[in-house]
Amino acid sequence: HLSARPGHLLRNKFCKMLASSSCRCVSARRVAARGRFASNGSRVTMKAAKSPVASGYANALMEIAQANNAVEAVHNDVDNMSALLRESKDTLKFLANPVLIASKKKDVLAKIAKEAEFNAFTLNFLSLLVDKKRINAVESILEEFETLYCEVTETQVATVTSAVQLENEQQFLIAKKLQELTGAKNIKLKPEIDEDLIAGFVVRYGKDGSGMIDMSVKGRLEKLAAQMMAAPKSVTSVAM
Repeated sequence: HLSARPGHLLRNKFCKMLASSSCRCVSARRVAARGRFASNGSRVTMKAAKSPVASGYANALMEIAQANNAVEAVHNDVDNMSALLRESKDTLKFLANPVLIASKKKDVLAKIAKEAEFNAFTLNFLSLLVDKKRINAVESILEEFETLYCEVTETQVATVTSAVQLENEQQFLIAKKLQELTGAKNIKLKPEIDEDLIAGFVVRYGKDGSGMIDMSVKGRLEKLAAQMMAAPKSVTSVAM
């Protein structure tokens, strides 16, 4: 199952909300389009995680989402919340600030949820993190949930780095090719921009990005340079 479309964006409006809560917040830039793929409805197989706290809370959220047939909705919320935290570290600092009272943090979370149209389960979960004084670990918890989601949906995650932002159709074709190469049921692309590539793109996939497809101009030039360096020095110099 393949698709490629932008996720819901949290725009500058939210930053004004934080400003009113005594928190400086940088403007949220447009989040790059990313593929979203349907769940197969299977139960998740729990595994050891880097952080027991992140694992426990992520597993709990996944179980709730599965029990209520809301895996895709909750994952979309997690995706958007993660993007917001990446774009604005001040948001994370605000939520993790031990001096601020819980009610203020919950108010901000409620405004985020309203603006992004979060599922009720997601908002309740984030509020629970505040109550349990675990909101400071929200990034690692969301990352662990993403890992569980990929297990549940048999999704292969790949990073696509390009010189310019790729169109949705281009991302779809890349995802389709990766599906053929890996045999994965689903493919999720994470776009990144690197102008140094000049043109083209580089795809990293597999465990720890061990697989790579380099279709960039920079990669081709480096390969050509390496071949020239390795070539026998038997070329006759042309006299001027």
